[in-house]
Amino acid sequence: MTARDFPPIGIAATGLYIPDNVITGQEIAERTGLPEFVVLEKMGIREIHTAGPDDTITAMASRAGRQALAKAGLAPTDIDLVVYHGSEYKDHIVWSAASKIQNLLGATNAYAFEMYALCAGAPIAYKAVRDMMLVDERLNNVLLVSASRENDLIDLGNMRTRFMFNFGSGGSAAIFQRGLDRNQVLESAVRTDGSLADTVVMTPAESDVALLPAEMGSLHGRLDVHNAEYMAERLGEVSLDRFVEVITEAVTHSGHKLDDLRFLGITHMKNSFFNEILRAVGLSAEQSVYLDHFGHIQSVDQVLALELGLEQGKIQPGDLIVLAGAGTGYTWSATAIRWG
Repeated sequence: MTARDFPPIGIAATGLYIPDNVITGQEIAERTGLPEFVVLEKMGIREIHTAGPDDTITAMASRAGRQALAKAGLAPTDIDLVVYHGSEYKDHIVWSAASKIQNLLGATNAYAFEMYALCAGAPIAYKAVRDMMLVDERLNNVLLVSASRENDLIDLGNMRTRFMFNFGSGGSAAIFQRGLDRNQVLESAVRTDGSLADTVVMTPAESDVALLPAEMGSLHGRLDVHNAEYMAERLGEVSLDRFVEVITEAVTHSGHKLDDLRFLGITHMKNSFFNEILRAVGLSAEQSVYLDHFGHIQSVDQVLALELGLEQGKIQPGDLIVLAGAGTGYTWSATAIRWG
């Protein structure tokens, strides 16, 4: 089978769930002792949304999934595969959230499994699922879901983790459809720097146990940073280049030039670095969305950015767009999509 024999894989619909609970940037400044302008302007946090008592990982992902199904006009039984690519901080540990989501949705004809690449997870899941669908004619409709509430794991008094003070909660979904010739998922690119693998880890501090919500299982501790100096130095050396590499490669392997790119949906990060990436790939602020009213919701960010871009009229039919992310480990990822 040649490349021209493969069917197109398109995005039939997306879904999003954002909790109502809000913590403002001003509140984060008060709780951390950081100057308000640092939180609002430099870190780019106007507000984040945080999960309520009923907002488990599987509940948030399922709510987003139901929305996507309704928008696509599909029944749960039309889904052939459910892939969860969100946070590992979920309802229980050493446990399949994908199976629970399949059951909650009633997707009884689907099998379910999980993929995990932290905040780089969405484009990697898009690549893996597209590749599967290209060669497996049994996969006609695949539901990709994600959710995160990793703000639970952040100690606002720990300045080593201040780059994670933007963590928020929410869920997302996307339905990939075999043979759909609109919103076509094109090529992806990924880079990993394993020298940073041990820099951000969970710390099993007994004093933190009582601070975590019991309904999320028996996970202890908080996220912390080890060898922070090396992490900052190494990311300063390579992160911009890696973002540009994966964005450019996703575009060029899709048969286009970087000049053809019209929109970038990317992980929330500090404002200055966000703008630096845009400049490096030849885009303006009007060709992206900055998630300062949501913060960083792990691999939910990409669907969130896509939906905001459409809502704000920044994505037009026929536009070449890229959804990109990066996560501790450290991995950078990007997927090109021809919208419309």
